[in-house]
This record gives sequence, C-alpha cells and structure tokens, in this order.
Amino acid sequence: MVLEAIRYKPHSLQILNQLKLPHQIEYDDVTGSEDGWNAIKDMRTRGAPAIAIVAALSLAVELHVGVLSDKAPRDVGAYIVEKLDYLVTSRPTAVNLADAARKLKKIVQSAAKPDGNDGAAVVKAYCDAAAQMLISDVSDNQAIGKYGAEWIEKLAPGEQVSVLTHCNTGSLATAGYGTALGVIRSMHSNGSLKRAICTETRPYNQGSRLTAFELVHDSIPATLITDSMASALLQLKGPSERIVAIVVGADRVAANGDTANKIGTYQLAITAKHHGVKFLVAAPRTTIDLQTKCGADITIEERPGKEMTMMKGPRFDGAKLDVNQVEVVSIAAEGIDVWNPAFDVTPAALIDGIITELGVVEKGENGDFDLTFAIEAHNESVKPSSVGGLYAA
Repeated sequence: MVLEAIRYKPHSLQILNQLKLPHQIEYDDVTGSEDGWNAIKDMRTRGAPAIAIVAALSLAVELHVGVLSDKAPRDVGAYIVEKLDYLVTSRPTAVNLADAARKLKKIVQSAAKPDGNDGAAVVKAYCDAAAQMLISDVSDNQAIGKYGAEWIEKLAPGEQVSVLTHCNTGSLATAGYGTALGVIRSMHSNGSLKRAICTETRPYNQGSRLTAFELVHDSIPATLITDSMASALLQLKGPSERIVAIVVGADRVAANGDTANKIGTYQLAITAKHHGVKFLVAAPRTTIDLQTKCGADITIEERPGKEMTMMKGPRFDGAKLDVNQVEVVSIAAEGIDVWNPAFDVTPAALIDGIITELGVVEKGENGDFDLTFAIEAHNESVKPSSVGGLYAA
C-alpha cells in the first residue's frame, strides 16, 4: 500500500508530519490557510505537487466552515484571492503552488460574476476544484511513472537496470505514487528494476529520512549513499549494478528546460554526463513555467543555517532507538558562517529528457527542448502524438 501523506474530506485535512519521519508516523490537523502556510513553511509537508495541494485544501477546509456563505459573491471571491496570495508566499520557488493559485483564482473570479450565484456557490466552486487537484495529481503521477519506466527500459531491453534518485519525489512529495520515485515504482512493478539508489540529500536529509522510508515500506531493493559518493558509485559500481539513469524531480522547469530542484541535483547531472549515464527530470506539466525563460531567472530560496549545523533525531542508547526522546545535536563549529540554498539549477544541456504525464520530452534536432505544449496544462489536455519531440510508448 502506497503511503498516504494527505488525508482530505470536506471539513477535514490531515497531513503526515514529515519532520518526524522515518521514526514516527503522526498526522497533523490543518484547520485553515494559516495552518497550511505554517505546515509548508516548516516543511512538515514538502514536495512541489504536495505543497500546492495542501495549500489549496487548507483554504477549502477554512471555507467549508461556512462563515462566508451569506456574503456577497464578490466579497467571497476577494477573500479567497487574498488567501491564495498569502499561501503562495510560503514556498516561492515551487511553481506548482503559484500555478495552482492562478487556476483557482480564475475559477473563483468566474463563479463570483453577478449572474445569480451567491457566496455559497463561489465557495463550492473553489472547494470542488481544490478537491479535484488531489485526484488529478495521482493519475498524472502514475502516467509519469509509466512513461519514464518505458523510456529507461529501452536503454537495456530485457535486462534489469538500476536507477539513482535524489531528494524525495514519492508519495510524501505528491498526492500519491510520486514523480521520479513513481518511475522507480513502475520499473519495480514491471520487474525491470535491479536496484534503486537514493542519496542522503543533505542538509535536510529528505533522501535518507523520506525516500529510504518509502523504498523500505514498498519492499523495493534499494541502497542509501551520501551525496558525495555519487561519482565514485558510477565509476566503481556503475557497470556491475547496471546504473543506466539518474532520475530527479523538479520544483520549476524554465521554458528552455533549465531545471530548479533540490540542492545537489546539478552536481549529479555533471557526473551523469561524465559517466555516460542518462539524466532525466520527472515532473507534471504544471511544473513547466514558460514565463521563466531560463534558470538564471529563477529565484533560489535560502534556508536557515541551523538546518546545516544542527540535526534532530531520536535518542540511541547503543542498542535501540527511543522515539519518545528526540534530541537536537550540533554538528558544526559554533560561529561558522553558513550558506544554505534550498535548490540549484541544472542547465538543460545536461538533461536528456523531461518526463511528463504525456510522455518523455526529448531534445529536437537543434539540441533544444520544445516545452510549449505545457501551455495546455492550464486548460485542456493534449494528445501525445500532437506534441513535437515527445516520446510516448
């Protein structure tokens, strides 16, 4: 059974507190937009798709209380737009959040037009749309997993191969199944996966805490390495483990294919190129931001220095863990300056393919990605065959 990071029904939203993983499974109640903002900012929920969904649903829970239903439609619409703008400030780099807010604003503004609707109708239009986001994300992730697995399997037909991944891109980062980790899940289901290799992902350890947790949970053969071991791994074990690809997620894909993802992604792309390993980005079309021309235009969020100098975890007495005794320990010299960017940008030149829910986008004859098909992600679906440079089995 795939892990459930978001539990939602009208009037109720719970999120799996990812700060307590992998040692404790605890769900936090989210009762409104302020709770949602704090959950995202504190990284109790994280991952670009999940952030957008939790933000949208946190406001839906607030609206379900019904305090705005007797207000004028225009006033209800203005309130929702104001709250959406507030929620976007929680994690500015993740384009899915801003994209979801933009779409929801359009729905609300349409419902709030003076055509006989009341405040309750505007609330319903918003809540229905937010709930649909949760459903759509799972189906999109499953399609990403399918297309990505098929593309990688063609690299070594009939053989089991290994894949390396970074950060966490699974059920904990999405509504369910995952993007890059969804590709790994699909390969495992197909019998084509020899081994998944996950990085520790310092400084916040999303790989060791979250991805490793999901892989163990799903009984997928997997190995954990530190971030600094990736090049040596490809050099020393790449052939024997048949490591053919590195698959990562994305927080924002620029119009030219430059991709912002968890810090440490860029160096993996460089080592993949040097060792002849394919480098793939897995992300729904909503992560593609055609308004951002290239990676240089992406604002990189910087996190508190204590994330690098401190670590938190349950007490270990030499024999077993005491999950009820959580401690914070210092791992750096006191007084040292810290630079802690949350993301880096991988140039499109280092990326072999971008896996979407429609297929895998490959570069054209000119060596560039054509991502203009992502425009339709905002309104209507596009058949894979209609998109140039898109591989879909």
